[in-house]
Amino acid sequence: MIQILDRQLVDLIAAGEVIDSPLAVVRELVENALDAGADRILVRVWWEQWRLEVLDNGQGMDLTELKTSVLPYATSKISSQADLQRIKTLGFRGEALHSLAQVAHLTISSRSAASPDCGWRIAYSPQGQPEQIEPVAIAMGTRVEVRQLFANFPQRRQAFIKSQQFWRPMVNYLQQLALCHPQVTWQLWQDERLRLSLSPGPNAEAILLQCLKSLQAGQLGHGEKSLSLPSTVENPVTSAHLSLTFGYPDRCHRPRPDWLITAINGRPVNVPELTQTIISTFHRTLPRQRYPLCFAHWQLPPQYIDWHRHPAKTEIYLQDMPHWQGQLQTFLQKELALVEGSATPRLNQLLKAAEPGGIYQLQAPTSLTETVLGHPTNIKAIAQICQTYIVVEHDRGMWLVEQHVAHERVLFEQLQRHWRCISLEQPLILQGFSPEQVEKLQNLGLEIDPFGEDIWAVRSLPALLHGHPEIVAILQELSRLSSLSTAQAAIACRSAIKNGTELDRSAWKTLIEQWQKCENPHTCPHGRPIYLALEESSLARFFRRNWLVNPKTSSP
Repeated sequence: MIQILDRQLVDLIAAGEVIDSPLAVVRELVENALDAGADRILVRVWWEQWRLEVLDNGQGMDLTELKTSVLPYATSKISSQADLQRIKTLGFRGEALHSLAQVAHLTISSRSAASPDCGWRIAYSPQGQPEQIEPVAIAMGTRVEVRQLFANFPQRRQAFIKSQQFWRPMVNYLQQLALCHPQVTWQLWQDERLRLSLSPGPNAEAILLQCLKSLQAGQLGHGEKSLSLPSTVENPVTSAHLSLTFGYPDRCHRPRPDWLITAINGRPVNVPELTQTIISTFHRTLPRQRYPLCFAHWQLPPQYIDWHRHPAKTEIYLQDMPHWQGQLQTFLQKELALVEGSATPRLNQLLKAAEPGGIYQLQAPTSLTETVLGHPTNIKAIAQICQTYIVVEHDRGMWLVEQHVAHERVLFEQLQRHWRCISLEQPLILQGFSPEQVEKLQNLGLEIDPFGEDIWAVRSLPALLHGHPEIVAILQELSRLSSLSTAQAAIACRSAIKNGTELDRSAWKTLIEQWQKCENPHTCPHGRPIYLALEESSLARFFRRNWLVNPKTSSP
């Protein structure tokens, strides 16, 4: 039997969608504070008491506004259907405070500039009606008190019985919101313990340095750009803007994508398409299984954004997604590119180059002697150690070069310059390859013909693979790759000198000479570093050659 639910039950269901966790309480109240123009926000949590407070110094509310603020769908941010297409505030639905009253005891104290004598404090019923009104001495701003959270929802309390289940997400959220609003002072207290304190700064870089204590200013880059609007827009009267704060990939990267953050119009959001664009743009400049540190903050015209995808507004529908992805990729590549004459000598020394298709497309001559350690001279390979590393001496110190990845880089660049397949005198017979795998090999330029049921005849191979003892295994690997560049990297890796191989002096010399001529000598095609640089000045500091044991009788 179908029946109409009563209003109280409808309100409880709606409250469960909007206020589903302690983090949701903080999120809704903090966003209201930002909409009110606050530049100081304090969050306090007493977890054992299921109690929270959020205090701000925003514009506050007068008594009339306080009386109506908790009623269902009470909002000052939209007034018509057309307003839904041009939302510029963090909150707009008028649901948060009413939903909060459904799941907790709610009290709000506030004072506005229109109430010079005193503020007002109101305790609300679950329906959002004022139950107790009293004057209160309070500075301009608002204080929201939430007590007995989820008292009528024991299952939900059980889900958050351990404070760490909500604490880390709450800290992460406030840190991300602080990146969007760096002009705000933030504090988060647990009981009487200060858990997070962020001072205001000029941009997101200043906030990142406070959030990640191990970061240094020299590891971060920052850029801003006005963006073009999609060509589908006729006579646009608005503009778009993108601000990027990122870690230089040779100095700063993460084991997880935990600091890869996208924000739109002041709110952190989850937009997988934009996140993937950032990862793919960085991908050739980072070591394996490492992720970039990047904060991308978009200011977009509101008509491009539909915030009605998720109750928490953490997911959106973004119109003209390919256009914004292209703008992001172009700008990020430009910010990370090393253009001749535009970088400092320090950056020239530290920058890790990537493949030609990657971010760091070096425009100037990029041999090893022109990009590493300020044009060293007298380069000479002097020894092989552990049958793995080659010691290279030069006038400024030494390099310890891993022979396998250095040779891998040499072969990879040779393959990129001269990719061609050479006919075999006798075809190579393959079994166990699917038609899809064979098609991928053919796309790489290999000549392969059917030779029976599930049998194939390979009639040409890249020159490096002729006579290779592991040719079938290599072809299996190549048949699973999606691009020529990754196939060339795999071939180079399989064909390079193996670590543990003893080399004679002429082999050292040849390998180092070839490596010096590489366009990108810093990493192998997969992102592993090729050499460890030890400058003579660093060795002097390590061995303390500048110390004097007895200045009267000794010399350095």
